[in-house]
Amino acid sequence: MALDNLISISFSASDLETIDKAIQDIQTVLTGKTINLTPDERQQYGRIAEQNKLFVNKAKTYMEQYVQHVPGFIDKAEFDRDYEAREQIEQRLQLLDSLVEQLADTKVLLDHDNYHNAISFYRSIRFLSEENVPGTNVIYEGMKQFFVTTQIPQQTQVPPPSTNSNNPPQ
Repeated sequence: MALDNLISISFSASDLETIDKAIQDIQTVLTGKTINLTPDERQQYGRIAEQNKLFVNKAKTYMEQYVQHVPGFIDKAEFDRDYEAREQIEQRLQLLDSLVEQLADTKVLLDHDNYHNAISFYRSIRFLSEENVPGTNVIYEGMKQFFVTTQIPQQTQVPPPSTNSNNPPQ
């Protein structure tokens, strides 16, 4: 029975060089401009929800309309730089998130195809090994290790209590 091949793609060396160069260019531009938070810091600072983004947008609008009411302890120029950079990053993140999702989904299908073909190969090798086809035992032995199940030793297994009085426990 032929297997369904869910996806068939390939990348030329030129394709991969172009992708790698683009990624390297992005990394170069971002060097010194981005931060890596620890998991604890990510939890501490979190993310603002859409409702809070609307709140920030409204505050920005009011700060621009009512400059006289912006407290002196707020560095409005820094607020504006942070605001603009956040918008610039968010736009790029949306594009990159879409690309990451496409790559991840493609990888899922490739993994699926590879796994199911590997299972079919294993089953075929197991059959050939059982038929004593020369050279297949070593392949089968190398692959069957991935299907080893742990079993409870027989002496530690306790049979369930019998509900039939004609069958005494063993």
